[in-house]
Amino acid sequence: MEDTNAIRDELTKKDLEKLENNNKKTSFFKLLIPLIVIFLAIGEYLLLPNADPSVSATNLYPKFLGFLIAIYLIELILSFKIERLRDRLSYKWPLFTAVFVIFIIFDVLTLKKSILKLPYFPWLDMILNSMAADKSYLLESVVSSLKLLFTGYIIGSLLGIITGILAGYFDKVNYWVDPILKLLGPIPTTTWLPVVMVLAINLFQGAVFIIALGVWFQVSLSTITGIRNVNPAYYDAAQTLGANNMQMVRKIAIPSASPNIFQGLVSAMSAACNALIVAEMMGVESGLGWYITWKSSWADYSAMYGAIILLAITFIIVNILIKKISDRILVWKKEGVN
Repeated sequence: MEDTNAIRDELTKKDLEKLENNNKKTSFFKLLIPLIVIFLAIGEYLLLPNADPSVSATNLYPKFLGFLIAIYLIELILSFKIERLRDRLSYKWPLFTAVFVIFIIFDVLTLKKSILKLPYFPWLDMILNSMAADKSYLLESVVSSLKLLFTGYIIGSLLGIITGILAGYFDKVNYWVDPILKLLGPIPTTTWLPVVMVLAINLFQGAVFIIALGVWFQVSLSTITGIRNVNPAYYDAAQTLGANNMQMVRKIAIPSASPNIFQGLVSAMSAACNALIVAEMMGVESGLGWYITWKSSWADYSAMYGAIILLAITFIIVNILIKKISDRILVWKKEGVN
């Protein structure tokens, strides 16, 4: 009987190992799918004839795809040793594949079949060439936008945290702050743009005020919520030990409310980005928003789309950094440390 059980266990172990090996092979094949689709995108671009034979497309788009291939191959090779990277690729490969399929479809609809026609729908190679030709101007616009964004964001964040702590802890302060938040809450901050641009000393300061106002509202609200959700027993225990208001705010209220505060800081960045673009399009004479408006007014849609792509990439990177900083500071929360 024991021999039979041992044989069964050995067969089960072998079956599990075989199943695990098959799963690994299947997973590895899935990770190759984005590479296959990228090569299909290069082949489609180079081999399919253009709708207009007179169009002289360049090799910038294939080079861009080759750059993506190199990055993905490096990550794929490193994933054999870094489990976290392998998990990321296993999760992200359908998204990567979908993006490259969209590249193929868009290139076919524009350059190859001319179903989506110029000037409103330039093909990808044309957009990349416009970005390359205007790279210095685009770089200046990115720097200008980031300067304006972070100036307003930092000012609004600091004022929002201070307001939220005072209003959340002291009822007398909240008596005056609460009506202001209820008044500003339903009104988009960009509504105030025409008035602010008239009253401001210069356009930059007006845009900073609009961005800071939206950030202030988001951070104030989240901070107040966090402060008011602190367990009252903590305050009672601190008072028993002789703590004053300043010590309770510094040692109890702020640490306990920090998850809410950082949640507000993350969501406030999205509001700041929206306010930034509106401010640049309507008033400020620099930045990516201004660049998009300028190019669209001259019907240079390839440059306009390039700026929109760069704008999206910039905002994605900024939001990722803010989220990383938040996760880094609140690591104690993920580890279950109270």
